[in-house]
Amino acid sequence: MFTGIVEEIGELESILSGSRAGSLRIRAKTVLEGTKLGDSIAVNGVCLTVTEHTDSDFCADVMPETLRRSNLGLLQRGSKVNLERAMAANGRFGGHIVSGHIDGMGTIHHLQREENAVWIRITAAPSILSLIVEKGSITIDGISLTVAALGQEDFSVSVIPHTAAQTTLLTKAVGDRVNLENDIIGKYVQRLMGQVPAAGTFSSQNRLTEAFLAEHGFL
Repeated sequence: MFTGIVEEIGELESILSGSRAGSLRIRAKTVLEGTKLGDSIAVNGVCLTVTEHTDSDFCADVMPETLRRSNLGLLQRGSKVNLERAMAANGRFGGHIVSGHIDGMGTIHHLQREENAVWIRITAAPSILSLIVEKGSITIDGISLTVAALGQEDFSVSVIPHTAAQTTLLTKAVGDRVNLENDIIGKYVQRLMGQVPAAGTFSSQNRLTEAFLAEHGFL
């Protein structure tokens, strides 16, 4: 489990790609402190397992599903990535509960500066937008951010200078793809309520009805 508070920016040293999978070698420093084989590190918000490491870099395998769901397959040698170790049991929750399991990708549609902040508008699939609420949390490339505005086809966040300095977010341009993870609590609620996003739209079949509540003694 992670919190979406990026610890450092790493650099992709190499990528070994097969026809459907691959292995990444990433230069880092902070996230390697105390790291052992088998530990988890979030790379652009994707939970990866350390398969090899030195004092200055680590390797992680990437399976086909990860490449389909995330932007890791778009990385090139020299690409910068956001890194975070799994949360320690005695750590602080500076962000929100982040699993490191990406729901899909969004596309940066617009960037606009406002005073000391930068607004970023991101388009996303209906299945992702259905789980976003204004002033709720969203993970973008491993960064815990607050949703500042929500539209029919997109959502916006406002990035402060500290976040810009500690992450790769403002190195992105319009058209770039970013990894998105919805708030895990919202996903469980949606499932328990019987709401299932359909392809290209969002339909609901709500099992929590007045009849259900009466039958189980709540009314």
